[in-house]
Order: sequence, then C-alpha cells, then structure tokens
Amino acid sequence: MTKKSKYSFRSRKNVMYDFLKDSMHKGELRPGEMIDLDQTAKKLGMSKTPLREALIMLEAEGLVSLLPWRGVVVNKLTLKDIKDIYQIIGVLESAAIIFAAPRLNKHEIMKMEKINDEMIEASGGDDCDLSFEKYMDFQNVYIKLADNQSLEDMLGVLKKRLYGFSVPFIKGWEKIAVAEHKELLNFLYQGQFEKAADYQRNKIWNFNIQIQYIVKDLII
Repeated sequence: MTKKSKYSFRSRKNVMYDFLKDSMHKGELRPGEMIDLDQTAKKLGMSKTPLREALIMLEAEGLVSLLPWRGVVVNKLTLKDIKDIYQIIGVLESAAIIFAAPRLNKHEIMKMEKINDEMIEASGGDDCDLSFEKYMDFQNVYIKLADNQSLEDMLGVLKKRLYGFSVPFIKGWEKIAVAEHKELLNFLYQGQFEKAADYQRNKIWNFNIQIQYIVKDLII
C-alpha cells in the first residue's frame, strides 16, 4: 500500500495551495522567483485549473503577483513592508485586546499563561515550528475573544504575508517573546486592559524595537 501524502483528502485547489505555501516556507520558492506553472501542475499530477485557483488565493494574501502575459512571481518582502505590517498589526491587536476585555476572564488568561509555558518548553528544544505555533496560539486567544470576524480576517492576511516564507526571527527571540507575554499577562490579570493594549502596540509590535530579532538574510 502506498504511503498517503499529507495533502490527501483535500480539494485540488487546497492541495495546490498547501504545496505552494510549503515550497515557500522551505525556500524552494524564493521571493522574486517566477513560478513554473507547467512544472508545478505536472509535479502534483493536476491540471492548471486548481493551480490558478490556488494562485488567486496566494495573491489575495500578498504572497504572489499574477503578471499579465508574463506569469506569476513570488513577491519580495522588504524591511519597509515588514515595518508597515508591524504598525498595522500593532493597531489591530491592541484593538482586539480592548474588544476582548469583557470576555477576558481569569480562565481565559490562565489559558494564555498555559500556552506561554508550553512555548517556553518548546523553545528549549530544536522545534522552532512548535514554538512559533504556540506563539500564534497565545495571540489567537484574545483575537478570537474580540468577536470581530473582519479584524480576525485582516490579521490573518497580514500574518500570512509576514510569515509566508519562514519564521523571520533569529535564535533567542523566543525568550524575548515569552518575557513580553508575561508582562502582557500581568496587565490582563490586573484588569488593566488599556495598558495591555498600549503594551501590545508600543512594545510587542514596535518595529524599531523588534527589528533586532528579524533575520535579515531571510528578507529580500
């Protein structure tokens, strides 16, 4: 019996989308590179229809550009792009904390603390992906509690653009992120939601502070 692909049981469009995202994450598709549509479709044994549908999804996320009569190019991500995205995420996530405040009870804050502890444990090993997954899980608690689907969707698109190729942080960043989370949790436990929101915007998503943790050789 042949081994089933991790892409099994998905629609062809989603299979193609996941394949392209994985290729970007692994560095097999680099910023500025043209995507060979024929080769990509052939590699997965599919027609170009699901490929085109997947590329439209990726274009909406800002990861590729469809160039008329020329093909499809993987978008570059400059430091200016990152700075702009940080500023927008900072504003949106600080708003998410304020919106979530009525539902950010002790149980939910303890859930965030548990996730942060799991991030500490993951950062002690070599599994960067797991550590980053916990980082995102921590944020998603208050984003979900904000109960604002438009805000959640906008953050999702921005983070896919920011983290589309890899986790763009140097080793040691996890410890800084964990410490920042603890400070944020202190504000939340005290019910100081405005201070928590300010800290989220002015510290955690402050590009001028966080730039030292961005891996420059991953940015084109």
